[in-house]
Amino acid sequence: MLLLLLAQAHVIHVVDEATGRGVPLVELETVHKTRLYTDSAGVAVFDGPELLGREVYLHVRSDGYELPADGFGFRGARVKMEPKGRTTLKVKRLLAAERLYRVTGQGIYAESIKAGDAPPLKESNGGVLGQDTVQTIAWKGKLWWFWGDTERAAYPLGQFSTSGATSPMPDPSVGVELTYWVDDQGFSRKMIDVPNAEGPVWIDALMVLRDDHGTERLYAHYIVVKELGDVRRRGLCAWNEKTERFVPVFPFDVDEPLHPRGQPVREGEWLYFPSPYALVRVKADAASVSNPRRYEAFTCLKPGGRMSKDPPLDRVWGWKADTAPVDEKTQEELIKKGALKPEEAWFRLKSESGERVVAHMGTVCRNAHRKKWIAIFHQSWGKPSMLGEVWYAEADQPWGPFERGVKIVTHQKYSFYNVVQHPEFDQDGGRRVYFEGTYTKMFTNVETATPRYDYNQIMYRLDLDDPRLAWAQRR
Repeated sequence: MLLLLLAQAHVIHVVDEATGRGVPLVELETVHKTRLYTDSAGVAVFDGPELLGREVYLHVRSDGYELPADGFGFRGARVKMEPKGRTTLKVKRLLAAERLYRVTGQGIYAESIKAGDAPPLKESNGGVLGQDTVQTIAWKGKLWWFWGDTERAAYPLGQFSTSGATSPMPDPSVGVELTYWVDDQGFSRKMIDVPNAEGPVWIDALMVLRDDHGTERLYAHYIVVKELGDVRRRGLCAWNEKTERFVPVFPFDVDEPLHPRGQPVREGEWLYFPSPYALVRVKADAASVSNPRRYEAFTCLKPGGRMSKDPPLDRVWGWKADTAPVDEKTQEELIKKGALKPEEAWFRLKSESGERVVAHMGTVCRNAHRKKWIAIFHQSWGKPSMLGEVWYAEADQPWGPFERGVKIVTHQKYSFYNVVQHPEFDQDGGRRVYFEGTYTKMFTNVETATPRYDYNQIMYRLDLDDPRLAWAQRR
C-alpha cells in the first residue's frame, strides 16, 4: 500500500527564486495541519491519499525565505495535487546567506529518494541522527571533522565523548561525504578517552603542530563537563595514530584563562583563537601551546593581570603576555562599574540601524577577496531568536575592532549556534564563503522539533559581493 501511495505521490520542489537552487528546511502545511519539510534538494513528497487529485492550499514557511502575502496575510500557494505530478514553488531569499544543505544526520535526501530522484551524495555510515557543534581542520590531504554530543536511533541517549569523521576535500556547493570512525555496532564511536571522566568530553581548537621530536601531530583542547557551564577538567590532547583517538597529554588548570579555544587561525608565527573574537594567541609550536605562561591576550588589564573583584586595569588595549583577556561581557561589567569609560570600549559592533550587536560564538578568517579579516558569528540575545541570528563583520586585524555588522541568517524560533566558517571551501578567490552551525530547539520554548533537521549541522553560502553586505564593508 505504501509503495502504491508513493507511486501516486505529488512532488513539490521549493527553489530560491534568485538562483533556482532547491531550498532545504521549508515547511509546507495544509489547512488540516499536515506538515511536510523539504530535504536538502528542496524536495517534499505529498502522498496524503485524502487530498491527492485535489487543489490544496499550502502555507509555506522557512526562516529567511518567503512567498508574497495575500490579502488576508497568508503566505502560501494553491497546488493541484495531481498524482505523479510535480510543482515548483519559488521563494524569495530575504537575507544575504543562502541555505544549502544539511551536513550531518540520516535522511539528508530522504524526500528526493521517495520521489525517485538520485541524491548527489551517498548516505554516510555511523548511524548518526544528530550532532552538536562542529570542529574541522585540513590535514593529510583531507578534512577531519569532530562533533560534541551525538544522537543514535536505538536510544534517546547517544554518545558524549566526541565523534569523528573524515572527508575528501568536497565541492562545497554540493555537499560533504563523511566517513565516521565506528564501534563494533557500526555507530559513531568515542574519539577521546579521559580516565574517570565526570561527564561529557568535548574538544575544540584543532591544531597541527610539531612536537619535541619534530613530528607533525594533530592537537586539540579538551574539556570534561559535569553539565553545561560546569567544567571539571581541561587540557591539551594529541592524536594517537595507532588507536585513532585523542589522548590527554598536558593538563591545564580548570580556571586557567589562557588556553586554546574555538577555531584557531594561523597568521605568521602566531596561532589566534577566536571565541568569537581573536583575543588570545600563542606561538604555533607544541611547547608554547602547552605552556599557559607563553600565551598573550588582547586586553586592557595591566601586564600579568587577572580578572578579580577589582581587576588591575591600565586602560590601554594591547597584546600582553601572561595576562587574562577581557571579553565583551567583561567589558560591559567594567563600564557599568565605572572602571572603563564607554569611549574606551574595544567591542562596539553595531547594525546599520544603530543596534548594539553582541557576538556569542563564531569564527574569524582572513579573506583574500575582501583583503580583510571577516567574522561570522551568532548573536547573544538576538531577535527574533535568542541564539539563532547570524552576523557578518570585517576588520583589518583578527582581533578587531569589528564595528559594523550585517545580519545574514535569521530564525524565528530555533537556535542556530556555534557558527563555523570553512576557509578551505572559499571559492572565486574568496568571494564566496561557506559556513555552518547547529540547528536545534535547545534554549528555545519550541515544543515540537523539526523532523530530521533538529540537532544537526546546516551549511550556508555567502557571496561577499552581495550589496546587502555594504554597511559592514564601508570604511
